Amino acid sequence: MHRREIMMSLAGLAMFCIGSGAHAGEPASSEGKTVTIDNFTFSPAVLTISAGTKVTWTNRDDIPHTVTDAARPPGFKSAALDTGDMFSWVFPGPGMYHYFCSLHPRMEGTVVVK
Repeated sequence: MHRREIMMSLAGLAMFCIGSGAHAGEPASSEGKTVTIDNFTFSPAVLTISAGTKVTWTNRDDIPHTVTDAARPPGFKSAALDTGDMFSWVFPGPGMYHYFCSLHPRMEGTVVVK
């Protein structure tokens, strides 16, 4: 491969990893977890998982919502999710990850990673 092709391939791979919430060198759980967004609520409001688990949020509400890490700067942030849209993130290590909907800030949830 030419140098330019290699650089473009690496850039594409990096964008894929960033967009999917994947982290190099971290084992992903074979069992993903789900959070439903409905009636201005994240359900479950508190989800406990193992490190490396992928969590997928699905918007079942009839208006858009986001999933935004409350940390500064945010580690993850979805685009506005319309009805039926999904957003996934792989949680890399132990801790409490608080998140909210940036369009409706009173909507809050927590992922506890053990």
